[in-house]
Amino acid sequence: MNTRLIASSALASVLAMGLLSTVNAADEKGKEKCYGVAKAGANDCANLSGTHSCAGQSKNAMGADEWNYVATGTCEKMGGKTADEAKAAMKK
Repeated sequence: MNTRLIASSALASVLAMGLLSTVNAADEKGKEKCYGVAKAGANDCANLSGTHSCAGQSKNAMGADEWNYVATGTCEKMGGKTADEAKAAMKK
């Protein structure tokens, strides 16, 4: 194999991954985490209770510990909670 080709492919992969993370960070501006509004299988990432660590793994709709990104200022209107409110609700 050509070591130069391998090295350039590896470098291109690293650079591409850096660009992807920048795009995701830009998408999150103007958004906030809203707990209790995610539909089953449509959560954005890990839940508060720690039963899963990935997007799309929620089992129940509107679970208090599941969240979605929503436009800043719309969570309360949707009936959602902040992280602190969701943690308090889970302790009850």
